[in-house]
Amino acid sequence: MRVLHVHSGNLYGGVETFLLTLAREASRTPHMSPLFALCFDGRLTRELDACGCAPAMLGRVRLSRPTTVWRARRSLAEYLSRHTIDVVVCHQAWPYVIFRHTIRRAGLPVVFWLHTASEGRNWLDRWARTLHPDLAVSNSRFTAQCLSRWFPTARVEWIYCPFMMQSTSDGNSSQRESVRRSLETAPDDIVVVQVGRLEALKGHLDALEALARLRDIGDWTYWIVGGPQRPSDERYLRQLQTAAHRLGVAERVRFLGERSDVPTLLGAADVYCQPNVRPEAFGIALVEALGAGLPVVTSATGGACEIVDGSCGLLIPPHDIAALSAALRHLVTNHEARLTLGRAARNRPRALCDPSRQMKRIEQLLASVVRPADGSYRPAVASPHPADFAQR
Repeated sequence: MRVLHVHSGNLYGGVETFLLTLAREASRTPHMSPLFALCFDGRLTRELDACGCAPAMLGRVRLSRPTTVWRARRSLAEYLSRHTIDVVVCHQAWPYVIFRHTIRRAGLPVVFWLHTASEGRNWLDRWARTLHPDLAVSNSRFTAQCLSRWFPTARVEWIYCPFMMQSTSDGNSSQRESVRRSLETAPDDIVVVQVGRLEALKGHLDALEALARLRDIGDWTYWIVGGPQRPSDERYLRQLQTAAHRLGVAERVRFLGERSDVPTLLGAADVYCQPNVRPEAFGIALVEALGAGLPVVTSATGGACEIVDGSCGLLIPPHDIAALSAALRHLVTNHEARLTLGRAARNRPRALCDPSRQMKRIEQLLASVVRPADGSYRPAVASPHPADFAQR
């Protein structure tokens, strides 16, 4: 089964990490071959190319410029005519809006995969809702509820992203010290780290406000990992830098920008903090932090509630600075609490996102909409893994 994954490709975050995982873990499902088509050349293009899955480039698209849309559709149509493809997956509303009719005209089933928590109320989402896909997939139970409102008569499935934890510096004191030294962080500091795109949803401002209440504690540092990718991100970064100075904690905050060594950074940290101010669909960064053995502090909203529980972290009400500050104070000052939660954290990603199980589940879902050679179309229901029943 040859699966073409279509995406924009201009940014890099959770969706792009998921697509890269599909490429890297393809050997786990030898009967499913992933192919990729992108509109924009960026980090995802380079990383897919590096792992032997160079994407087809459809051309830069601006919805305000119809000629760019037509050219990209023509590029996809030509690609589909030259290659044997069994099913096409559009990741997010943007490529689905642009390419769904092209895929239909090619006689192929189209799958819509939603990775964000959206009620479908903005103009792009409303446009996407006008045509039901053969299958709608989401990355969490929470997102599936949103998706069911988008397509009330469509078949909706959900599956956690497969995740393979990369090696970290855990247990390697020399590497840990080297990383900290390179980031002007004392060896004995308690490092609170946050990884992800620079956007207000992630709650960096709340974290700064909460940490400012810990000024009486001498030895902590806050690492913000993630760089601006859009003009709005640049403005948000300046807002964070200004807030750090205003709150009197600028000397304890490190803005690390976009990094390709996130596992190493997590291995050199002590606590992961991501106080989302609005619901997030899932949170691959949370899973990655747990895999590195870090206790997690996050907001009790959205998909995060499916990842973090009391065994591995602390859930606090969204936008509650007092609760967030109290949670961080507890972990920053309590070595035993960090160790206890960290030990349990390491087991959490495998329970949720074991790559072998999740890749096979993805194969089952996509195979269920492949059309038989005789041209008839009989959608089937994929058989879930027993662990999925526990998740539902």
